[in-house]
Amino acid sequence: MKTHCSQTLNLNGSVITIGAFDGVHKGHQKVIERLVEQAEIFGVPSVVYTFDPPPRAYFQQVQILSTYEDKMIKLSKLGIDHVVIATFNSEYINRTADSFIDELALLKPFNIIVGEDFRFGHKRTGDIKLLREHFQVETLNPVCCSKGQRISSTRIRELISNGKLEQAIPLLK
Repeated sequence: MKTHCSQTLNLNGSVITIGAFDGVHKGHQKVIERLVEQAEIFGVPSVVYTFDPPPRAYFQQVQILSTYEDKMIKLSKLGIDHVVIATFNSEYINRTADSFIDELALLKPFNIIVGEDFRFGHKRTGDIKLLREHFQVETLNPVCCSKGQRISSTRIRELISNGKLEQAIPLLK
């Protein structure tokens, strides 16, 4: 797995997923399994586009579930070819949605896999509809645990803050 700063990677084709991937929990792992599967089908590299720090940590000062190093270790075990790390700071949050689309175009994506609530660009002005005007986009439904509850970084943080580690830890493995 190779790591890159945002706006530095150019490819002749790829399949991309975009997200904070804080904790690289079981829900994230399902998305990345789909990413790797699609990349193999198209015969192109798989790319995870992620952020450091995660946007919620930047805006809301929420607890980070995994350090940058832990995130990279977990991602490397999932068979990804490239990880693009965007430094999430005041400069980055002022990027326009069009600027983000221009960066993604450098990766020549055959498919982009995102969650159904994906937003991007300054003040979250970009959405899946705009992304679909430029690329093939696949949205995935939320991944749920055996009890039917959505697996998310937010839910895991809530479990941890409520002292329910025995419920949180299996979602992170």
